[in-house]
Amino acid sequence: MLDSTHTDEDLLMFRDTVRRMAEKEVAPIAARIDQDDEMPHSLVPIFGDLGLIQIMVPEAYGGPGGTTTMACIAKEEVARASFAVSHLVGATTIAMALPLVHFGTEEQRQRYLPEIAKGRTLSCIGLTEPQTGSDVSGIKTSARKEGGDYVINGQKVFITKADQATYILLFARTAEGKGHDGISSFLIPMDTPGITIGGSPKKMGLRGIKNCDLFFENVRVPAETMIGAEGQGFKNAMGVLNFNRPTVAAAAIGLAQAALDASLAYAKDRVQFGRPIAEFQLVQAMLADMAIQIQAARAMLYQVTALIDRDPTNPQVPMQVSMVKTFASDMAMKVTTDAVQVFGGAGYLQDNPVERYMRDAKVCQIYEGTNQIQRLIIARAMLKA
Repeated sequence: MLDSTHTDEDLLMFRDTVRRMAEKEVAPIAARIDQDDEMPHSLVPIFGDLGLIQIMVPEAYGGPGGTTTMACIAKEEVARASFAVSHLVGATTIAMALPLVHFGTEEQRQRYLPEIAKGRTLSCIGLTEPQTGSDVSGIKTSARKEGGDYVINGQKVFITKADQATYILLFARTAEGKGHDGISSFLIPMDTPGITIGGSPKKMGLRGIKNCDLFFENVRVPAETMIGAEGQGFKNAMGVLNFNRPTVAAAAIGLAQAALDASLAYAKDRVQFGRPIAEFQLVQAMLADMAIQIQAARAMLYQVTALIDRDPTNPQVPMQVSMVKTFASDMAMKVTTDAVQVFGGAGYLQDNPVERYMRDAKVCQIYEGTNQIQRLIIARAMLKA
């Protein structure tokens, strides 16, 4: 179990525990997960027993009581072994635990949190639609009030882990003509009648994690499945994304570190013109720049997580999480691309891990709000100050 109060030594011990697990259980199968586009379900109890799936479920409800800093440490270490598998870290935190803690009722917390504290439950977020990505206000999925129930109709796309999830945090429109204020959020069991799981498209990277289409046809749910007040769903969604963006940065840093590790080892072994390429100054400069960028992103990330852990309501949080998500994901794209360059032609081959790192890095610039949207958030916050 993790403790909500911890020293730097505690964090280092936690990091080393996660690193050993990832090296033993994840790294040996990372290439196969990518190739087969399938993740072994046997990893779920391993992660659950370490408290990683349910990492931020409060201790009062039987959870580990981990912090944002701890979630990001775990995410970084697992992503270093497999970016796809890193999505098991906090797999119920963003879609269930934190929305319940921050927006739910005590009755809802008592009902759900002890269950997910066991570390066997996965959940997903139903936000993106065919015509709505960055523009959350464009949601069309409807939730119509009928007596004490809501009846939901619509479609969601790119829903991560929908095929394995027990619950979905669904965002739907409860009022027309109100823009952001017409959206509400619901926590719904995935086996509710009327929910159909569609296919998962083939992706450039993030293989091993399914991103499924979901269809809702006259899905009837009790009013008490609503999380927060009616019309507060957009606010809840932005809060969820604020908590998740640092973990995207952490995974990007883990990917970049893996790329640097591989590049260093290869540069020492690869001989050209009678000596290892690590002795050439142009290669040395690339390696040095990779290390500088990773270290800068890591320092920035844990400064931001410390801010969140001290006070998640701090008005600086939205801008800061957008900054670190943008900086770290752009960095990971640059570092993994440079890693392929260090390997040369060998880096372009599919059996080489740096090829996978580069494919995986790209999505970090896209999901949880594109980096273009992040820059708008940052600029608007600066202009309001």
